[in-house]
Amino acid sequence: MVAIRGEASQDVEKLAASCHWITIGELSKLIDILKQEGITEVMMTGQVKHVSIFSSIRPDWRLFKLLASLKEKNTDALIGGVAKVLQDEGIRLVDSTTLLKPLLAGAGVLTRRKPDGDEEKDVRYGRRIASALAGLDVGQSVAISERACVAIEAMEGTDAMLRRAASLVNSRPLRLIKTSRGRGHLLFDVPVTGLNTVAVMQETGTTLLAIDAGRTLMLDKVEMLAQADRAGLCIVGYYPSEP
Repeated sequence: MVAIRGEASQDVEKLAASCHWITIGELSKLIDILKQEGITEVMMTGQVKHVSIFSSIRPDWRLFKLLASLKEKNTDALIGGVAKVLQDEGIRLVDSTTLLKPLLAGAGVLTRRKPDGDEEKDVRYGRRIASALAGLDVGQSVAISERACVAIEAMEGTDAMLRRAASLVNSRPLRLIKTSRGRGHLLFDVPVTGLNTVAVMQETGTTLLAIDAGRTLMLDKVEMLAQADRAGLCIVGYYPSEP
């Protein structure tokens, strides 16, 4: 296992026979470790905050060269560039959900409570906006209230976006719409929800979470749905092609 210092928990050391720590900027060291361990396939898991590119990153020569070559520094460009460097070294990225298929969201209403009429209208409106934004690689989530887009996720992440939205709607209910990129693969940047998502929904007056079925990870899935049920929230999985 290779873990990124400052992003991964120290607890990951207990999950692997060996664990190598690198900083987010050490692309050359990553490649050296993988070759040293005889690894030819890599799966990306967990989250690296995009804003790190503008703050804590200290790129080594290989990453500096990659960053300088990019016309854009969005997620697709950054991780796609890393994937190309790895491929050139004989190391292939594999589907990041390979070992997590049971945690992928199913289709339909996943909680006991079904969406009401107002929530359904907000979801239909919000999914159109979220899908358009995902195609532009801006963010994966939007906050909707009464068929108005209150907030759009960018580098701050979903939780911060929801809190910002809550500060704007004067206690009106919010709906969180999270979509996946319109890619044909799940190599990286797969949408993730979990117990903290439910907690922030409760904090911000968000009554419904709409996610893409088969393309969104639900960490601690059973407990997440149980907490949502206890809070009276609604979680629905939609196929990406659904309106």
